[in-house]
Amino acid sequence: QEQLVESGGGSVQAGGSLRLSCVDSGYTHRACMAWFRQAPGKEREGVAAIYTSNGRALYVDSVKGRFTISLDSAKNTAYLQMNNLKPEDTAMYSCAASWYCLEADMLSNGGYSDWGQGTQVTVSS
Repeated sequence: QEQLVESGGGSVQAGGSLRLSCVDSGYTHRACMAWFRQAPGKEREGVAAIYTSNGRALYVDSVKGRFTISLDSAKNTAYLQMNNLKPEDTAMYSCAASWYCLEADMLSNGGYSDWGQGTQVTVSS
């Protein structure tokens, strides 16, 4: 059974940076990977997604210019570099992956078959 394991969360002040990592045991078979987040009382939202074949990435508008998703195929790992963090970025961040991807679904919960347990990110003002 494929597993996704996240790490790198923590507490930072506004304006700070964090880099999240997601190690995927099923990486070689993935078409796309993504990062989602869920804040207390809110629905889970897609933050960033990337095609494993060509590295093309998609972002939700609220993080464009601040977050960068990337891949390291040698390490079976996806990263989310988060800069200029804001208190509204506080959430549980989860990694997701899928064997088959449609661009229209890449930032949608229903677009992914496998999920990690998540890592908490807290940004204080």
